[in-house]
Amino acid sequence: MNRIGAWLRTVWSLKALRNKLLFTAAIFAIFRFLGHLPVPAVDILKLKSLFAQSQLLGMIDIFSGGTLANFSVMAIGINPYITSSIIMQLATLLFPKLKELSKEGEAGRELINQYTRLLTVPVAVIQSISVLAILNSQQLIQTQDPIRIVAMLATLVAGSMIMIWLGELITLYGIGNGISMVIFAGIVGRFPISIIRTFQVSQTINTAMLLLICIAGLAVIAAMVFMNEAVRKVTIQYARRVRGSREYGGQSTFLPLRINQAGVLPIIFAISILLVPSFLVKLLQQIANPGLVTMLSQVSLWFNPSHPVYNITYFLLVVVFTYFSTAVFFNPKDLAEDLKKSGAFVPGIRPGNPTEHFLTYVMTRITIAGALFLGLVAVLPSIAQSLTGITTLTIGGTGLLIVVSVVLETAKQMQSQVVAQNYEKFI
Repeated sequence: MNRIGAWLRTVWSLKALRNKLLFTAAIFAIFRFLGHLPVPAVDILKLKSLFAQSQLLGMIDIFSGGTLANFSVMAIGINPYITSSIIMQLATLLFPKLKELSKEGEAGRELINQYTRLLTVPVAVIQSISVLAILNSQQLIQTQDPIRIVAMLATLVAGSMIMIWLGELITLYGIGNGISMVIFAGIVGRFPISIIRTFQVSQTINTAMLLLICIAGLAVIAAMVFMNEAVRKVTIQYARRVRGSREYGGQSTFLPLRINQAGVLPIIFAISILLVPSFLVKLLQQIANPGLVTMLSQVSLWFNPSHPVYNITYFLLVVVFTYFSTAVFFNPKDLAEDLKKSGAFVPGIRPGNPTEHFLTYVMTRITIAGALFLGLVAVLPSIAQSLTGITTLTIGGTGLLIVVSVVLETAKQMQSQVVAQNYEKFI
């Protein structure tokens, strides 16, 4: 604790870092204020009741920064930006020009980011229309005036773009990754409310249960920290070069391959797939067909988060998408070529194709651990609710994983800035 206190005092004593922290806190305050400005003509009480009854909708609310349940002007949050980023990452693999652009350094990445922002607008329009259509099917929209509907649509799109802008301001002038920090703020802002509601509603919590929940929570957080930081170190040797009487190279280092290469993206993909049956059920329940209604009721039962079919499907989808995301973000061919160009090689493995096959083999094996871990994190809320009987503690494994990842990355960034500041003073 003394070391943590000393480190925090060091961070606060640096003016540049202190200003970044204060700027980030100010953006958080603006975000929370806008998150409580509701879009008109929506029955907020019924909407909150709907979200309270669905763990799946609560998960979507996490990625909106906690604004969807209030249906504020930022209701769709940064979901359009996340979707656009995924589309652009996939497009980078499919289109050679975008792939070349991504390798042009900071200028190329900034141009791709600009394309992502432009793509976010139509994606935000589509997602806003989908949300309004679902709310209308549940009779939560209190107007059918086309002009007011268009105004609501424009409000949602504008709120999403403002939220993305606030996130980018944090990236430029604050601390941490702005988009991740916005999600982090939404999760942390809901956490005290979730705990208070749990103690108000649940009658089964006693001292022993509270102690057990705290111990289990600490164990889960420790496991998340371990898996987030876990790497497989592949030894790399640089070739020796002799020029005149001098010898260059010959150093030995290692290539860190992260076990959890994909982060929380597989869970986002899996949730997107699992949402499709639930949304179709809500939209088609208005059809007056007894046979169809019976079938949809059975499908709705299967895709309830407490049902075994839902949890098994969720777990398998997360495992499959973990491998898919790793294949997208980790390119062993390019890595093997870069090692070959720099005169580096894996001891005992020839450069080129053999190195590519070796890296693919290693990554495939270590991804098993990351995939199983993410799958367990995804179904952790359902397991915890079945064991404890507590359904009001809505912060699940995915929310904790995001919080842990953001805290670790932000702490690393702050530590690097502290070292840089001390180095400048030393110079």
